[in-house]
Formats: sequence, structure tokens, C-alpha cells
Amino acid sequence: MNNFKNVLTVLLITVLLLAVSGCVQSEEPVAIEQKEQIIEENQTDLLAQKEYTMSQVNAAIDLIEEKGELAFPDFREQNSKWFHNDSYITIWKTEGIRVVFPPKTSGEGENVSDLKDYNGKLLGKMLIDTALSEEGEGWVNYDWPKPGETEPSKKCTFVKRTSISNQTYLVHSGFYVDDYIYNKNLEDIEDINYFGDATVRNLINPNRVETDLDLNYSIAHFLVKPGNPLDSLIMKNPETYYVLEGEGMLYIEDVPFELKKGKLVLVPANLKQYIENTGDVDLELLVINQPAWKPENEIILE
Repeated sequence: MNNFKNVLTVLLITVLLLAVSGCVQSEEPVAIEQKEQIIEENQTDLLAQKEYTMSQVNAAIDLIEEKGELAFPDFREQNSKWFHNDSYITIWKTEGIRVVFPPKTSGEGENVSDLKDYNGKLLGKMLIDTALSEEGEGWVNYDWPKPGETEPSKKCTFVKRTSISNQTYLVHSGFYVDDYIYNKNLEDIEDINYFGDATVRNLINPNRVETDLDLNYSIAHFLVKPGNPLDSLIMKNPETYYVLEGEGMLYIEDVPFELKKGKLVLVPANLKQYIENTGDVDLELLVINQPAWKPENEIILE
């Protein structure tokens, strides 16, 4: 399981597998100016959200510099440009005293300099140190439960300092990263299918989530118990196996291919295949389909 959790490894494997399947095409050289234009035109939601959050903080500072502390009530107004859903402006004094906290105004006046995130990181200190740095601004990443939830999510907050007369303030706003980047832990995936002696978790499949992932492939996690071989099947599209742990045999048109840790096998479309765990421990694999797996692309054989 630890191998799977290495996100970088999975991403590298995915690119390799898509290349093997002929999904990654070589491109003609692109001029630097063209690349910059392409990046700008294909700006991701994550980048747009980061820019929006920075603009909100800068706009809030502009208002503070214009109106002083008279601007503070504006930030508490619900369903306004400053406070909507889980997006809001928070203001601290440099010693960590909250002066504006729209989600819970009763928490204003508290000293939260020793505030910690879900995993014990010194969040209060990180925010203060970042705002008081030479740059006077920056991003702080930490883990915090979304409103109404108990498990943490990754949150990204932009903090910047400003002053009114002789008082320095920290102005910050943040957002939850997984609202913009699809990421899952294996143990948290509830979409579990049972296929003979195998447990199948759909790690990522654009056909099975509400989010528009802009993908044309899928990745599943297979866990095959020792014992009988799985049912024979035919996939109408190529299918690639990458072994994470264990050992076994993959039969393609009854020709055996050994499976062991680190082995990659591409099964061509429309060929009979089945898997057998020949070891004493679970056989753990990543299974990549391109295009993304659909029930109509799979034929189970008697």
C-alpha cells in the first residue's frame, strides 16, 4: 500500500503507460512566446483560484488603507464579495489577536498565535512569520477540516501585512485545494467492486465522478487474493497492468506472462485475458484503461 501512496510514482507510471499505449504524442517545438500564450489560455482552476485569493487580499488592504478600521464591518457582511460560502477575509494583529473573523465573530479578540493545524503544525506562527518576513506576504499550506467535516483537507492561505497609523495587521484568505485538484487516499475510496477473488477500487475514472476531470483514461487498484484465477474477460480497448506487490500470472490468449513487483504488461484490445495469484500474499496492481473503463467495453467470458 505504501507504494501506491507515493503520488509522484503513480503520476510517472501513468505517463509511461499512456506513452506505451500511444496516448502521448510528440509535439513540434513551440516558441517561448507561444508557450506563454498557451499557459495563459489554459490557466487551471487552481491557478485562477490562487490569483483570485491574492486579489481579494490586496483589494481588502486597499479598502483598509482607504477607510481604516471602518472597513472591518464590510468584511463581516455575509453573501458579500468579501464573505461567501467558505471564502472570507481574516485580519489579525501581529501578536496574533483576531480582529476580523467572519465565520465566528465571537472568536474575535482571541489570541490565536499558538493556533495549530489538524496535524499539529504551528499555523499561527507560520502566518505571523510569513506576513512579517522581508517580502511581507506569502502562502501558507496546512491541513484543516472543511466546515461541517471532521477529517482534514489541504488548505492554502495567502497572508499579507498592512498598517493603519502605528498598528500593523495581517490580512489573509484561503481556499481548500481539493476543490480544484482531484486527489484521493486509497483507504478513503468507497467505490469498491468485487470481481471474483479481487477487490477493485476505481482510483480515477472520468465516467464515475461528477467533476470534469478532462481525462480519457482510468486507473483502478486491484487486490487479488491467493487462490483461484479470476474470470476470463475481453476488453475492447488496450489495458495495462503495473504490479505494486506480490506475484502471479497474467494469461493473454492462454500465453502466460509472469507478474511480479515492478512488472508492466500491456494487453492489446480484444484478446482474452485472466489473472492468477500464484503467491502467498495479495497481488496488488494498478490497471490503466484508455479510453476510460466502461461496462460496455468489458466482456466477461464463461
